[in-house]
Amino acid sequence: MKQTAQRLFLETLSAIQIPTALARKLNREGSVIHAAGAMIDLREFREIVALAFGKASFAMAKALSDNLAPEFQVKGILVGPASPPGALPGWKSFVGGHPIPSAESFAAGRAILDRLGRSDDRTLIFFLISGGGSAMVEQPLDENITLGDFQKLHHALVTCGAPIEEINVIRKHLSATKGGRMATAAPRSLKITFAISDVPEGQESALASGPTVPDPTTSQDAERIARHYGLLAKLPASLHASFERHALSETPKGDDPAFGRSHFELLLGTHDLTHACHHACEAEGFICLADNSTDSWPLEKAANHLLAQLDALKNENPGRRVALLAGGEVSSPVTGEGIGGRNLAFVLACVPKIAGKKIVVLSAGTDGIDGNSPAAGAVADGETLPRAREAGMEPAEFLGRSDAYNFFKRLGDTIVTGPTGNNLRDLRILLAY
Repeated sequence: MKQTAQRLFLETLSAIQIPTALARKLNREGSVIHAAGAMIDLREFREIVALAFGKASFAMAKALSDNLAPEFQVKGILVGPASPPGALPGWKSFVGGHPIPSAESFAAGRAILDRLGRSDDRTLIFFLISGGGSAMVEQPLDENITLGDFQKLHHALVTCGAPIEEINVIRKHLSATKGGRMATAAPRSLKITFAISDVPEGQESALASGPTVPDPTTSQDAERIARHYGLLAKLPASLHASFERHALSETPKGDDPAFGRSHFELLLGTHDLTHACHHACEAEGFICLADNSTDSWPLEKAANHLLAQLDALKNENPGRRVALLAGGEVSSPVTGEGIGGRNLAFVLACVPKIAGKKIVVLSAGTDGIDGNSPAAGAVADGETLPRAREAGMEPAEFLGRSDAYNFFKRLGDTIVTGPTGNNLRDLRILLAY
């Protein structure tokens, strides 16, 4: 049954294809596209510029270029987590850092802001955004802030246990590339944003820290979040001072004229992810239910809730195999120096809870990478706990030192896909049989 769960995960990845989604959303007929609620004639523009950044940047950039070719050529900037796997004529590429920004992240940020600054009312700009963009493209608002300062900031943010939407509130108020500021850098241009979301539904302004949409958060929100998670003491002096002096710069809001020619549309989101997995489960004969209510919950609370839901679903369908699906992320603060991420930690937390039961739990990232591990996630069943103890391993010990990867690696239960070129929310699959 663990193999079944892994097959369901891989089938889901295959079903969420970026080129298909972009062609559907772009809806091109000759020189006219119908995108994000607007009808646009490409012949009216002297140039088409595309800025693609995030873990799915290459697939999105190639899909756009292929869709518009050969009649319309795209010139763009591509920022991804690795060198592009293929050539894209007309594109300049950067390898951005993730989850900590690198020198290339800063160089990419400068290049993008410079390109936006050279755009006018006859420039059509496509923003192709996916998760990971917050770290891969970076430029501080204050030119005196160094790369080292921002690296310390990002490290503190990604290890504090805050959900991504709160992490990005702070990023927005310190960065020149976030919180709507890319849109305001090209105020006269027509801007179309296509996004693949790895943030909670309805909170798309948190995706890659919302570079092209009005920001609903305030500098007071950023200060509150920093205090709540004890971040101030972890920040370098140059950034700490901005919080202490209440000197954070406010982000652009919806009344900024730059947003009058700006449109946003999701290519793929959590619904697409769970819908694809739901279809795969039903094809395998499972009674299936999706419950995305645990998004951003603490790990232990999410595990207890989803296992209770699974039990209820099984009791309602005696003699049938059942599946419970959950998209989104769980909150899992780093408490040790081990190797792992929130998906591996979620499955590890479930191991004692499902011991001896006919239950399988899988949790994995759709980008193929979980935390600082080389795995996407892991899978466990009712036999995992006795197998671990036979090997001299206790789940609580590995969980306490944030070393879930090595726990599952020794058991042969990691899920390794390599980078997928996509990046929606995490997916959890719970099976009872």
